Amino acid sequence: MGFDFLGLSEDLLSVVEKSGYTEPTPIQKKAIPSVLQGRDILGIAQTGTGKTAGFTLPMIDILAQGRARARMPRSLILEPTRELATQVSESFEKYGEKSKLTMALLIGGVAFKDQEQKLDRGVDVLIATPGRLMDHMERGKVMLSGVEILVVDEADRMLDMGFIPDVEKICKAMPQKIQSLFFSATMPREIKRLTDQFLKDPKEITVDAPASTAQTITQRLCKVKGGEKEKRVALRQLLTSEEVKNGIIFCNRKTVVKVVKKSLSVHGYSVGELHGDMPQSLRTETLAGFKNGDIQLLVASDVAARGLDIPDVSHVFNFEIPNNPEDYVHRIGRTGRAGREGHSFTLTSPSEKKSLGFLTKFLGKEIQIHELPGQQKSPPKSSVKKTETPQNKKQDDHKKPQKQQVKPKPESKASRQPKKEQPVFGKSDFVPAFLLRDDGKKKKST
Repeated sequence: MGFDFLGLSEDLLSVVEKSGYTEPTPIQKKAIPSVLQGRDILGIAQTGTGKTAGFTLPMIDILAQGRARARMPRSLILEPTRELATQVSESFEKYGEKSKLTMALLIGGVAFKDQEQKLDRGVDVLIATPGRLMDHMERGKVMLSGVEILVVDEADRMLDMGFIPDVEKICKAMPQKIQSLFFSATMPREIKRLTDQFLKDPKEITVDAPASTAQTITQRLCKVKGGEKEKRVALRQLLTSEEVKNGIIFCNRKTVVKVVKKSLSVHGYSVGELHGDMPQSLRTETLAGFKNGDIQLLVASDVAARGLDIPDVSHVFNFEIPNNPEDYVHRIGRTGRAGREGHSFTLTSPSEKKSLGFLTKFLGKEIQIHELPGQQKSPPKSSVKKTETPQNKKQDDHKKPQKQQVKPKPESKASRQPKKEQPVFGKSDFVPAFLLRDDGKKKKST
């Protein structure tokens, strides 16, 4: 089934064909017709399944009729990170090139003035992170009473980042009769409560089981004996032994991101860093360099685990096991996208034994062990041959049973008496003949 069977307009189909897409993904096949019918959607799909086009394409057709008013957007898309919001805005620019829809992007790290000017002119599509949208609402620069379509993307990530209270406030500021689309890779209890509250008879779409990973991704676990220093050595070994076209290296903390990036730079690798404390302009520049190939390796915190629309990342490296096991799915989902082959390697140290146990339980399976280059299993003790050295020999001699020393027998009474010295004859001495004669008889003394 091609895109022409999903109910999209001819202009939109020509743009999709121009973009090089011929076959819709499973979630696009299920979501696009339902969105065009005006139904609420609850989509459970892992990252990289094409769900962004699953809601942007039908929204462009739905919003084609109508006109935006100042400070009253006609649709709202909430994203947990700046990168994801930027990705969605790029999708609207690409697919909406033949439409006259206006769009505004509200994210942190950008001046309020430029964003306010776009809102004052009126926008059909408003894409925002919850925090920045709340700032504009408190300033009275945006009103949500004219919203017709709401999209909450990566809802479980919203929960992880503490945005759910803001999302609830935003949802309550909208009209009751709107079309709501919620997408999430997993369905925690809090997200289920939120969807029950704001969705009306939703069409439930499940592409893959929650917390599952793409079949196209090869997953390996590398056990390192030591801490961060030994992990950096192991990481360089993997980068040398594997055919890495480009790769993302995930760390749990920005401090570790900086250390790993500096270490790789010192060893001559083409590497950039990405974390939440960077200015938006530098983050955008770094991502652009990674996308166009100027940067081969990107060391990132979980701010980049979702929202990077880079279709051909060959490798993902988990320098640390993520604090939240669900983030593992999103991290490795940066590779193996759109049916391509991908590779993921997770480095783990003895101190992460507990985290590894949680991850294994979450995945429901063991991750295959990958022996690092030069790291071999020690042979069984029975087959180990000891090289004999003087020191070893000396030690072994102590282990050998000593021969029991034989004690001398006690001397008899007769043997304790002094012996008479026998005469010693020299060559010059005269010996009488009778002394030399032995007739076997003892003569009586007279």
